[in-house]
Amino acid sequence: MKKALKIFLYIVAVLVLIQFIPVDRTNIPVDPNLDFVRVMDTPSEVETVLKRSCYDCHSNETRYPQYSYIAPFSWSVKHHVNKARKHLNFSEWGGYNKEQKQGILDKTVRVLEDRKMPLPVYVSYHEEAALTPEARKMLAAYFKSLSEAQNK
Repeated sequence: MKKALKIFLYIVAVLVLIQFIPVDRTNIPVDPNLDFVRVMDTPSEVETVLKRSCYDCHSNETRYPQYSYIAPFSWSVKHHVNKARKHLNFSEWGGYNKEQKQGILDKTVRVLEDRKMPLPVYVSYHEEAALTPEARKMLAAYFKSLSEAQNK
């Protein structure tokens, strides 16, 4: 019994101590002249869906939820946001070169059509980010049209 109590107290102590490991949740200021929605003159219905379902991870406008302030969840959230921004950051769209944009547009169409985004684990915590079949089809068609226009 004493051994179990010591293990329990040790685990509690570790959980308390890891709360002091800082996680940088600072969003880089957004330059509107580089933002995808503005640069691409995105239709308002597409913008609404993008902001609701994509921008939290794929932009510098992340709204961190309450659970992202509790370690070890904070580490996971920050890792996912950093990884997402590395693949596509809507806030920095104007800074990508033509080849980067083409690759991103093509990949975005694929992940939308393959239902890989938004991530199911993200949607389980953020139901508002779920894409209806119509919204998914609209986004895929929009990105496909941008990709085709870029190829001309």
